[in-house]
Amino acid sequence: MTHIIQLNDIKALLSSVDVISDMADGFIAYSKGETVVPPVGELHFDAPKGDVHLKYGYIKNDDFYVVKIASGFHDNLKLGVSPSQGLMLVFSQKTGKPEAVLLDEGHLTDIRTAAAGALVARHFAPKKVKAIGIIGNGIQAKLQLEYLKQVTPCRTVWVWGRDANHVSKFKNEIHHDFEVNIATTPNELAKHCNLIITTTPSEKALLKVGDVQPGTHITAVGSDTANKQELESELLNKADIVIADSIPQSKHRGEIFRAVNDGCLSENKVIELGNTLENIELRRQSDNQISIADLTGVAVQDIKIASAVYRNYKYKLS
Repeated sequence: MTHIIQLNDIKALLSSVDVISDMADGFIAYSKGETVVPPVGELHFDAPKGDVHLKYGYIKNDDFYVVKIASGFHDNLKLGVSPSQGLMLVFSQKTGKPEAVLLDEGHLTDIRTAAAGALVARHFAPKKVKAIGIIGNGIQAKLQLEYLKQVTPCRTVWVWGRDANHVSKFKNEIHHDFEVNIATTPNELAKHCNLIITTTPSEKALLKVGDVQPGTHITAVGSDTANKQELESELLNKADIVIADSIPQSKHRGEIFRAVNDGCLSENKVIELGNTLENIELRRQSDNQISIADLTGVAVQDIKIASAVYRNYKYKLS
């Protein structure tokens, strides 16, 4: 029997999952070569603008393999529909039998991305975060802040977005948990913040090399295709530490891909996140260093979160 699990049940099952720890375990397994993760499949649309990602794979000697389809159609907001959509399919790694269909509507992708952002901040943010900068004001921006509460006591936030009305709405949604300031430009935001998360689908750099002060950590999560870019390429050259969630993926998409193509970054400078989690010497050694993590999203994250949800589901059935 294949179990079909609806979004409300998925959210309830997630409440007992330590997603940040699961992401750490997944990235470590990935960097150790203990996973099978083929290249990302994707579709791009122009009318309306959107993209669909197909990510799949398995952790060796585990119970399941997972296939994830997730989309981002940002004009959906005009229709009152979430920009994130999708589902995850869980199969037995031993028999190939379909075990579960997780109708998560893109929620698990959003959660695992936010948890990865918190994981990176835990290990690379300055010891004292004076303010958190959020570039973007959508679902991912809100979730990044929600998960950052687990790894930093800082509650001062600066936010920038293209649409003033959307930014104002975003401020109203989070003001109970944070002291929220609205920046008029990404440059103004960067002047106040030493932990910055970029969460937009921008195809043009928003943060420039001269914007960022020493000691800043940036986590870029918006640029997950070859044509997207949130950080000026020269900024990655200036950074002391550049982290990829997946070095193979960084050759084809994301901020690192753009910087290498622009001749601003050597591939030899890039370190993989899973390796940094096991080797403290690869992390920040000074509060004056600039570090950048380029999170393009890796299938091992989907494998870990989908497997955890399904295991909880089976446990509650037993």
